[in-house]
Amino acid sequence: MKLLIVTGIFPPDIGGPATYVPQIAKGLFERGHTVQVLTTSEPEHLLNDDARYPFSVFRMNRRTPLRYRPLYYTQHILHHCQGIDVIYANGVFLETALANLWLRKPLVIKVVGDEAWEIATRRRWTHDGFEDFQCQRQRMLGEVLKGLRSWALRRADKVIAPSQYLSRFVVGWGVPEHKCTVIYNAVEENEIDQTISPGKPIFLPETFDKKVRLITAGRLVPWKGVDLIIRVLPNLPGAVLTVVGDGPCRQQLEALAKLEGVSDRVWFVGAVSRVVLRSLFQKHDIFVLASSYEGLPHIILEAMQAGLAVVATAVGGTREVLHNGKDGMLVEPKEDSLSSVLKQLVQDKTFRVDLASQARSFVKEFFSCNDMIEQTQTVLLTLKGDQH
Repeated sequence: MKLLIVTGIFPPDIGGPATYVPQIAKGLFERGHTVQVLTTSEPEHLLNDDARYPFSVFRMNRRTPLRYRPLYYTQHILHHCQGIDVIYANGVFLETALANLWLRKPLVIKVVGDEAWEIATRRRWTHDGFEDFQCQRQRMLGEVLKGLRSWALRRADKVIAPSQYLSRFVVGWGVPEHKCTVIYNAVEENEIDQTISPGKPIFLPETFDKKVRLITAGRLVPWKGVDLIIRVLPNLPGAVLTVVGDGPCRQQLEALAKLEGVSDRVWFVGAVSRVVLRSLFQKHDIFVLASSYEGLPHIILEAMQAGLAVVATAVGGTREVLHNGKDGMLVEPKEDSLSSVLKQLVQDKTFRVDLASQARSFVKEFFSCNDMIEQTQTVLLTLKGDQH
């Protein structure tokens, strides 16, 4: 099978798809398939040395002016689809669907969230949460985004979702249920790409010595709930917090830490490589994810595999990963709920170590990388044998 994987992010970017795409591409390549990856990248990464990957990587400038971007992406997809058997889109859905109107190749799309809602939220076109956004009538631009998202997904021959929760919404967007498949993400011990340069070593602040160390990671956007974690920190005098990632809310969050009187206990690291993130995980005790919405957070699997006790809000697909009190702690997205559970873990080392141990065993048993790749390969091969 000759496969083109289209993605919106790829290393050195960080995030779920940037972890998943190299993983699935390598796994399919090792199973004898010809794999090409076409990704958008920052201008400074366009000339990256991607020879370390066993598959081909081609990069598009994501800073192309917005008015030219759809045509620019579509042209690149058309160019790289020559001789391809199947297209597997992990982002850039609209342009991939547009290109495929001409190509008529078997198309698989993996959905990890609702880009329409995320864009509308970032641009303040809506104040609705993820679930309300789906059923409430939005202003014109919000409805346009919803329409484009649904149109692109309905062009797919198969849609993969990483959770049952998200799959139900995909069906609600007009994708027939028989076209939807749930394949859970996975992690493994050696998934961190050691060929990626970690950059300069990062040392913990001196104020973090002899403290219980909390860490959160992700884009600094409103629905990730980092503000909630900062607000409960005054109730945890024995704890400090590391915030990994960047985004539009960073200055606001830094101001909040100062307002809450915990600026000396909150460390904003910014965006880091996956190697550095893994290193930081090893230096912390508890991973916290306080999102108001998640499709299925890959970062939780990484934290569990790294041996951290995990506390996360009981939203979306997160409830399919964590089992409260067994391999992690689920809380309501409220200050009192998060504060109570974190206080328990900060004070009880034995409990958090036990949670971390069970979490690591759970991920190893039920989120096998081999199973994920085999299931994905089955979907792709089925379509290759049924070309239209």
